[in-house]
Amino acid sequence: MVVKVQEEDFDVSAECAGMAESKGAGALVTFVGTVRDYSDASDILSLDIEHYPGMTEKELERVSREAAQQYDILDSLIIHRYGSLQPEDNIVLVAVWSRHRAAAFDACRFLIDVLKSSAPFWKKEMTPQGSRWVTDCPGCRAGSREGHSHAPHAAPHLLHSR
Repeated sequence: MVVKVQEEDFDVSAECAGMAESKGAGALVTFVGTVRDYSDASDILSLDIEHYPGMTEKELERVSREAAQQYDILDSLIIHRYGSLQPEDNIVLVAVWSRHRAAAFDACRFLIDVLKSSAPFWKKEMTPQGSRWVTDCPGCRAGSREGHSHAPHAAPHLLHSR
């Protein structure tokens, strides 16, 4: 189990190759989250991601341990970036190795779903209309461009990752 929180970009193939040598895995499932160029029917110019150093890594490690206990996996990798990112930039990589594909798919989905709701990351979108803190809402999770809106937030640093 490896967890990294970093500013610099990552190369999915290089990161996975660096861990794959001794696995004996029959399956590797990866998820890569990238910066969208839209949100709330508005263009996104950039995305600023902040985190709580130390606490963020501990939470990602906890989630990784939970996945290892719940699913028959051999190993996992989570890399999450912070800083100022542009549309199409990588944000997060979740990779899971297992002997069989079902466990790898299930654990990968579990990891990304749980880390998005529990890890202490905060995101601020820069749009042509100004900046706004990102919240986790059903419309955002569904990828909807229209049909929902966000109310202003008085305490954006109390929000979790989307």
